[in-house]
Amino acid sequence: MAQQKISAPKGVSEYAPPRSSAFEFVRDSLIAPASRAGYQLIELPVFEDTELFKRGVGESTDVVSKEMYTFEDRGGRSITLRPEGTAGVMRAVIEHGLDRGQLPVKVWYSGQFFRAERPQAGRYRQFYQVGIEAIGLDDPAIDAEVIAIADAGFKALGLKKYRLEITSLGDLQSRAAHRVDLLKFISTLELDEATAARAAINPLRLFDDKRDEMKKAMQNAPLLIDYLTDESREHFNRVIKYLDALGISYVLNPRMVRGLDYYTGTTFEFVHELLGAQSGIGGGGRYDGLMEQLGGQSLSGIGFGLGVDRALLAAEAEGVIGSDAFVSDLFIIPLGDEAKLQALTVASALRAQGKTVEIAFGDRALKGAMKGADKSGATYVIVLGESEISTGTVELKEMKSGVSTSVKIDSLLEALEK
Repeated sequence: MAQQKISAPKGVSEYAPPRSSAFEFVRDSLIAPASRAGYQLIELPVFEDTELFKRGVGESTDVVSKEMYTFEDRGGRSITLRPEGTAGVMRAVIEHGLDRGQLPVKVWYSGQFFRAERPQAGRYRQFYQVGIEAIGLDDPAIDAEVIAIADAGFKALGLKKYRLEITSLGDLQSRAAHRVDLLKFISTLELDEATAARAAINPLRLFDDKRDEMKKAMQNAPLLIDYLTDESREHFNRVIKYLDALGISYVLNPRMVRGLDYYTGTTFEFVHELLGAQSGIGGGGRYDGLMEQLGGQSLSGIGFGLGVDRALLAAEAEGVIGSDAFVSDLFIIPLGDEAKLQALTVASALRAQGKTVEIAFGDRALKGAMKGADKSGATYVIVLGESEISTGTVELKEMKSGVSTSVKIDSLLEALEK
């Protein structure tokens, strides 16, 4: 009796060929600008002590209160699959003493993250992000660099239909002054018990409430941007000045709070107009005080997380990414054992020079092997038989046009380069 098939868990984003090539291209394109700016890889565990996220992300957030995958390990410890990247990076920076060396600490990361959300297009329970963090200096120029790195990643994908939204959440004094008036305003609203409890912990959360009735209720609420101290306003104005100098367009959105409690000062989000309800493709901000909250020094930091899944959906929606961008340079069809040995040698030499080369394995007949070459989408194909090996010459056939050119085996690299 046949065993029942096992499917992936609901709400998991996974990528199989050929779409996995597009996923890989998107992920690597988003990371590349960070590497060029001197950010180094930090590889983190996918699960952490639950207390890290409670303390670092904030208990008033939906992430902590509703969406974390938390379980008890065999030692009775409370463990949580990481719902975001910054808290884990900060924990690692403190634990390894990176904050005691040269500042700023500049790192990038990528991988899976987990939130127990209701799955829908662009919203998954396991999703992929790349992110960067610059920790240790409170310099507006670093804010601008971090935003520019994200923008460069999206531009590298060819995306055009996105916008950068930006605001400032101010410093402690700004938020304290704003909180007084915001709580006064909220006290005039009729709130359900859960919303009132959330507002008591962090009243800013109500700006992030997606329900139409709450959006309407908060329409006349006092905005934090109007309560910035002179120092906070000066910092934000300099960030804007740097973005203008870099030619990065933006929209001021004073109602933005983002979904995590640790954000302060410069806060931003990239939104794509073709993705519907799940339009955010990445965002981040400054998080003064987070390191101290996690038991480290009182150092400032700023970073972002970019959604690889949503960036891929955005690239597909704009039509700037296609499967033909990930095909092999050359498909080799060997006829016989000696030809197979030669094919392996030729492929190995070309791969060492950066070319993507496939071989038709399985001793298929020429007709079947040519069908395989056609399905592979390879740019060129060659057949290696006794006569080709004896003369040292092959017919290099361009699959799209069908045009063939005689090429010496030793000159294949030069021919492919042309």
